[in-house]
Amino acid sequence: MVEEAIANLYPEQEMRCPVHLSIGQEAAAVGVCDGLRSGDLAVSGHRSHAHYLAKGGSLKRLLAELYGRSTGCTGGLGGSMHLTDLSAGFLAATPIVGSSVPVAVGAAFSAKARGSDRLVTIFVGDGAMETGVVHESLNFAVVHNLPVLFCCENNLYSVYSPMEVRQPGHRTIADLAAGHGIRTSAGDGNDAEEVAVLADDAYRSIRAGEGPVFLELSTYRWREHCGPNYDNDIGYRSLDEFDLWRANDPIEVLAARGVWSQRASDTEEIASEIHLAVEFARESPFPDPETVRYPVLHRSVS
Repeated sequence: MVEEAIANLYPEQEMRCPVHLSIGQEAAAVGVCDGLRSGDLAVSGHRSHAHYLAKGGSLKRLLAELYGRSTGCTGGLGGSMHLTDLSAGFLAATPIVGSSVPVAVGAAFSAKARGSDRLVTIFVGDGAMETGVVHESLNFAVVHNLPVLFCCENNLYSVYSPMEVRQPGHRTIADLAAGHGIRTSAGDGNDAEEVAVLADDAYRSIRAGEGPVFLELSTYRWREHCGPNYDNDIGYRSLDEFDLWRANDPIEVLAARGVWSQRASDTEEIASEIHLAVEFARESPFPDPETVRYPVLHRSVS
């Protein structure tokens, strides 16, 4: 509902930043973040709204950031693809594919060096697995036995390129990661309960000092790669494929088990929360122009 609201409001041209929506991929964010402790950290890439909210981020501060306001989680200076909120344990989101992975591994390295029990989770897409820095980071994490979970949301496409033109058909992404000697597992990224079980198992192993874990989750984005609309008319994916995945809606998966019932009262409460957050964002001031000269936010992670 949050991202549907963003999609509806985006044409008003008040959100002056690109948006990459996670509609259809929510279960991965919820299931993985469910087992994280308040002191743990999460790092993401350009499609980060769901990760930020699932980690406990503020809806008001998220929308204010999209509107470029000073009350945003990054002070209105970053927009959708640069979310940062240390109060929620959300270390960073960076848009360059794969670039956030060494940031997460560095945070895990720091945690281990300090003797902290902090764990770091990094969310990446399948496209990031084709960048050199991700493989360097996987190798480094294994060599140093770091407390980090690599969570790959495999939504089958890197922008408009399907897996078959990018990866060998006989090898999975989890197989690729396993080549670095990391423990791997894979599952249905549209099933929040299954994801939570896989993530909890990974966290127990990591917290026991058994090293990093790589988790591949199969999922699918509904909307266009970047923007509020649908892009099935471009022809890079078929309507049959889209309809098949849409029938596997993460919310409907839970509803079919009786785990989730989208009652009218719940929907109204969420809609009201979204409305108040939008109003908060619109009424917030823009950043002081002086912040353009000194844009670095001097914050520290305790």
